[in-house]
Amino acid sequence: MANGLRFRTARDLFSACPAVTRDMKAAPTDQPSIEFCRALLAGRVPEEAITFCAYLLPERAAVWWAHECLGNLAELLGDRDLELLALVRDWVGEPGNPDHRAAVAQAVEVPPATPVSWVILAAGWRDAGPAIDAGLPAAHAVSAGILAGLARVSLADRFAVLSAFAEMGIQMAEMEAQQQSAVAY
Repeated sequence: MANGLRFRTARDLFSACPAVTRDMKAAPTDQPSIEFCRALLAGRVPEEAITFCAYLLPERAAVWWAHECLGNLAELLGDRDLELLALVRDWVGEPGNPDHRAAVAQAVEVPPATPVSWVILAAGWRDAGPAIDAGLPAAHAVSAGILAGLARVSLADRFAVLSAFAEMGIQMAEMEAQQQSAVAY
């Protein structure tokens, strides 16, 4: 299952996505990506597991993962974030729909100040491609959104929620790998 991952090892990911070094302090190793991610989760800065997953997942899957994570924190989000969360859901479900793309493009015009506004930014960067030179990959915005949401979780619960989110990201990466393997046959 892990053999079909986009990046077989952490070093492969770091080589393919040099921007990750701006978002993480951990040094890449030759560990398989999933093992590396779990080691990050057990390490001194477990939040880096979230960042690693954001880069490990394909962009659209990463945006959906962020939607799922932040959807689990709905009671901690404001009305605007809940509206944006519905927009993310619609965009992921029908990324080619011109209405969803236009709504995302309009939402991107507002600077990110909340967890879900970061995720909208990731979707907008993905849609616009080179038209928006953000200087950062969508994974950066996905990570920022999820981590901003985690900052709203009580300290007593934060590690459990962070762990659940990282495991969800790992599971999504494994499912993506399975889908890619099935398509290859």
